[in-house]
Amino acid sequence: MGKIKTHKASAKRFSVTANGKVKMFHSSHRHNTGNKSAKRLRHLRSSAMVNGKIATNLKTLVLK
Repeated sequence: MGKIKTHKASAKRFSVTANGKVKMFHSSHRHNTGNKSAKRLRHLRSSAMVNGKIATNLKTLVLK
C-alpha cells in the first residue's frame, strides 16, 4: 500500500495545532504596505484559524 506524501507548499503556509485546528497567516502583508491603514496591517500580522471542509482537506495534506 502506498503512502501519502506531505504537500510541501501547504506545509509551509499552514500548520496544525495541538488541538487539531489548522492555523494560517494572513496574506497581503509583504509589500505595498504604505497604501494600507495601520489598523489593517495590525490585523494582518495575527494568525487565523481555517474553518470548514477546507480545514479537513488541509489536515490531510499537511499531516501525512
